[in-house]
Amino acid sequence: MDPLKYIFQKPMPIGRLAKWQIMLTEFDIVYVTRTAMKAQALADHLAKNTIDDEYQPLSPYFPDEEVNSVEVTYEDTNAWKMFFDGAVNAKCIRIGAILISPTGQHYPVTTRLRFFYTNNIGEYEACILGMNMAIDQDVEELLIMGYSDLIIRQA
Repeated sequence: MDPLKYIFQKPMPIGRLAKWQIMLTEFDIVYVTRTAMKAQALADHLAKNTIDDEYQPLSPYFPDEEVNSVEVTYEDTNAWKMFFDGAVNAKCIRIGAILISPTGQHYPVTTRLRFFYTNNIGEYEACILGMNMAIDQDVEELLIMGYSDLIIRQA
């Protein structure tokens, strides 16, 4: 909602709104809403940029758009797989990892860190969390997968 519209259309303002309304009345402000501003801007743009004979529309086709990820699996090994990730925002840091056994059983773990870390440290902590879980499960061969190139190359 537009603040000026709210101040001028409030029938009985109280507190700060009343103070602002009184202060703004001396400026003779008239609030007028503009409708279809985006549509008018688009119409103006199209009118100024006409289509010539060399115009070719973009192709909306993306090859393999249904593929979300590509995974290389090694059929002859009995390696466990571990995926990890960390998320950092202003409120908290959450990390998580998941172990997948050779038989396909999943072991997820997540936690919240109560100290401020950078995004890379959150990724490190998630990787360490998953590796500690693999140690607790007596995993002998582990394939670690994550999207953080820094962590993967250093691990």
